[in-house]
Amino acid sequence: MLNFDDRDGYIWQDGALVPWRDAKLHVLSHGLHYASCVFEGERVYGGTIFHLQAHTERLFESGRQLGFEIPFTVDDINRANYEVCKANGIVDGYVRPVAWRGSEMMGVSAQQNTIHVAIAAWEWPSYFSPEARLKGIKLQWSKWRRPDPATIPAKAKAAGLYMICTLSKHQAEREGFDDALMMDWRGRLAEATGANIFLVIDGALHTPVADCFLDGITRQCVIGLARDRGIDVIERVIMPEELEKADEVFLTGTAAEVTPVGQIGDLHFQPGTMCKTMIEAFTALTREPEAAPARIGVEG
Repeated sequence: MLNFDDRDGYIWQDGALVPWRDAKLHVLSHGLHYASCVFEGERVYGGTIFHLQAHTERLFESGRQLGFEIPFTVDDINRANYEVCKANGIVDGYVRPVAWRGSEMMGVSAQQNTIHVAIAAWEWPSYFSPEARLKGIKLQWSKWRRPDPATIPAKAKAAGLYMICTLSKHQAEREGFDDALMMDWRGRLAEATGANIFLVIDGALHTPVADCFLDGITRQCVIGLARDRGIDVIERVIMPEELEKADEVFLTGTAAEVTPVGQIGDLHFQPGTMCKTMIEAFTALTREPEAAPARIGVEG
């Protein structure tokens, strides 16, 4: 496996392209020690970065929630994303912008530290073909829960908030599962470690209210695609025991795209018509942009 610190290519760092291996930060960077770091995960489909504006705006808002301003404009970062893709020849792949506090001060308080920004991109084809996805992945229940938003900046895509996701996914993989499913601090259904969840109940899509975890950009897009097709989408409180009522279950996210679930703990599901419909709709939108409207956050 080619390590991510030892690759050919270029990374955009603090306003300029630098050789991939030269893109570094100091070991005493505040972002490493105190998690003052925010990031985005974006997909490139056919040379177009999917909903780039929404991702970049969320990156800036995440920084504000952590108390810092990114020292570029949204347009600067949008252009840099494409500059990185062009420099690395990425047509279908993944883009990772990241912003963090530097190393001028070491301690909890570091308000004068420089804010650094970097953007990397690499090839990353779709995980599965539509046919392979319909087999469904296996999820294990995580022992960790999404925290009360009064205790964390829950709406920020911040590095520190993913610690329990890594712990949960590692445990699941050790025990033969693909990923982990998390409840929130109240015991309600929340999300997987890096993807939102949808349940198909009586022909409608049900998804947990995103009040203590990210309202994913792919989640918003799938809600819009479903409503375009006359499918009822209900955002509500969902308790774990309601999974027994579900006919189908799937995850959505930048990495997951639309991925059916075949098992959660001891419960088994058969991916069917709804999963197939949403996979095809999302595939048409991302691979054939003219075939479907690119809608996010449709009201109603």
